[in-house]
Amino acid sequence: MARRALLVKTGWNVAEVIEVTQETRTARTLRLRLPGLAGHRAGQHVDVRLSAPDGYTAVRSYSVASASPGDELDLTVEELADGEVSPYLVRQVAVGDQLEVRGPVGGWFVWDPADPSPVQLIAGGSGVVPLMAMLRAHTAAAGSASPGGAAPFRLLYSVRGPDAVYYGAELDDLARLPLVDVTVVYTREAPAGSNEPPRRLDAATLVRSTLPAADNPAVFVCGATAFVETVADWLVQAGHSPARIKTERYGGTGTRP
Repeated sequence: MARRALLVKTGWNVAEVIEVTQETRTARTLRLRLPGLAGHRAGQHVDVRLSAPDGYTAVRSYSVASASPGDELDLTVEELADGEVSPYLVRQVAVGDQLEVRGPVGGWFVWDPADPSPVQLIAGGSGVVPLMAMLRAHTAAAGSASPGGAAPFRLLYSVRGPDAVYYGAELDDLARLPLVDVTVVYTREAPAGSNEPPRRLDAATLVRSTLPAADNPAVFVCGATAFVETVADWLVQAGHSPARIKTERYGGTGTRP
């Protein structure tokens, strides 16, 4: 058992797909069971390796969306039009299939339930995935003695339109909790009946929708490179300490907020 636990952390292992959930037209969540895994930290990621019959392999990293303590974890994957791995994971993988995975790994862009600091989460598009793991971990901590369970949590989520929102129903439920606040900014299409027109996230909206710098929150920002860089600049201009801002970027240059 000791050797198996070590391999889960550092080597390639076989995980079984035990559940598939369609999040949007181009994204879905795969629940994997990884024998020997004893939980993971909110914000970590895993590598997924696909191998072709001719020996060609492709490896991609995906953030973990879940916060479960056992041997299961959720990966939410957005299909990329020119992707080598994501189209297979989004359109072809089925329950019972097996995937080669390595991890979970990562120890910097993670939330620790022992930290009582208020937390501000800021996501652009699919960057909400690791932040969802933090929200779920916070909910679990709220029912325990962990100091982080009593910390205020806010999520600012910038997304193209209602059809592109991940975890929509669950986010609605989380927003009803006393310590959680969720603000969604729709950049291209607003929900039916909304009084707010679609708009890009700007500095004023960010300041209005996030915890003030005076609260000294731990801030986690995830999204495309341009989004992350712009948001981080706005946060510093608003008085947040750069040392309190942690960022994670996914591939491509993306677009600004």
